[in-house]
Amino acid sequence: MKIKKLLPVLLIFLTIGCGFTPVYLSKNDYNFSIEQIAFTGDKELNNFLKTKLRKFKKENISKKFTINVVTIYEKNILTKDMTGKTTNYELVAKVEFTINPGNKKFNFINKKIMESEADKFEEKKYEKVIKQNFSTYFSEQLITELINFQ
Repeated sequence: MKIKKLLPVLLIFLTIGCGFTPVYLSKNDYNFSIEQIAFTGDKELNNFLKTKLRKFKKENISKKFTINVVTIYEKNILTKDMTGKTTNYELVAKVEFTINPGNKKFNFINKKIMESEADKFEEKKYEKVIKQNFSTYFSEQLITELINFQ
C-alpha cells in the first residue's frame, strides 16, 4: 500500500529534475524574418500554421522571406465494419512551402490513422487536435529549412 502512494511522488520528483526544455523556448537568435505569408488550401490547417509562424516576423533583419503555402487535407475512409459503418480513417496533410527569394519549394506530408468514435463531436475535437499537431510538425520543418537556407 505504501509503495502505491510513494510511486507517484517519486515519479514527480524524477520528472521535475530531468532538465527538459523545449527547443524553441529560449532561442530567439534566428537570423531571418518571415515578412509575408500567402495561404491557399485547407482553411483550418492554414490558421494553425499562421499562428505558429507569426512569431518569426522580426524587424531589422537583413534576411527576409516571403512564403506561399499550399495545404491539402484529406480524410480517407480506411476500414468499415460488417454493417458498412466506418471504423478507421486515414488523415493526410500535405504542405508545399514556396520560399522567395530563390523560389525554392519544400514539400512535407504527415499521416495519422484515427478511429471513428460514436460521439461525432468528440471525433471532430480529436481531428482538430490532430490538425494542430500537423501544423506544429510542418512549422518546425519549415523553420529548420529556413535556418539552413543559403
